[in-house]
Amino acid sequence: MHALVVFFDAEADEAVRGLWRRIGAKSELPPHLTYAAAGTIGPKVRAELREDLSRLWLPDLWLRTLSATDTTLQLDAVVDSELLAVHSAVHDVLAGRVKHPNSHHLPGNWVPHCALLTGEADEVKAAFAALHPITPIRAKTREVAIVDTQTGGIDPLRNASTAPR
Repeated sequence: MHALVVFFDAEADEAVRGLWRRIGAKSELPPHLTYAAAGTIGPKVRAELREDLSRLWLPDLWLRTLSATDTTLQLDAVVDSELLAVHSAVHDVLAGRVKHPNSHHLPGNWVPHCALLTGEADEVKAAFAALHPITPIRAKTREVAIVDTQTGGIDPLRNASTAPR
């Protein structure tokens, strides 16, 4: 599976890693937010995404709400019109051009978040209790990339130094 993700600036990255350390969580990837996921995001679509992303202003994220299911704990982002506009633009490029899009990331279903922990229900409950109340984290975009979730390979599409001003 391929995912289009945003990696955070150094300060936000360290803040999330600090939360991970507090609850004993580990991750193969740096802290991130996923805009889209699909079975395959091919080279032509990646080129289109690079072009579109080069023209978009990517808003800062406010990670400020803990949420949990029986098996996951996440830090949800504040949803505003700027964030939804970027999400919509990304999906305009992907629509009909990727194989097996993940429905959790489609417009109307998407809950923008940074994963903190996946585990058993008792682990999630304990982690929630350990982190609540949460101090909000302001996350700026460091890089947008396609991640191969099977291999861990990262294909950068845009970094902060190439962002529109």
